[in-house]
Amino acid sequence: MNLTTDHAQGVAIIRVQESRLMYPLLSEFASTVTGLISSGEPKLLLDLSTVTYVDSATIGCLMDLYRQATAAGGALKLTGVQKRVETMLTMTGAHNFLEIHADEPSAIKSFGA
Repeated sequence: MNLTTDHAQGVAIIRVQESRLMYPLLSEFASTVTGLISSGEPKLLLDLSTVTYVDSATIGCLMDLYRQATAAGGALKLTGVQKRVETMLTMTGAHNFLEIHADEPSAIKSFGA
């Protein structure tokens, strides 16, 4: 799985550099994000700029990570969401929980950082 993590103003920015985020990549993806949360970094921004496809397992994974981040006193937000991915988030109702931001600076600002 091709992931990079940056930090800006107290927010961990996870850049997913895969065109399709789905099983079997989800295990490594979830482990990376869970690791950040458990190490005291609950403010998470997922940059999905290169992701053009997600499946229902990915939506479930994102919702689980959202719950973990929220329980740790943080938040999980998205940026760079492609139209097809946004459609999946809307169809499943995940967009009601996961904040989607048009760009990284506004997303970081939304954390109150």
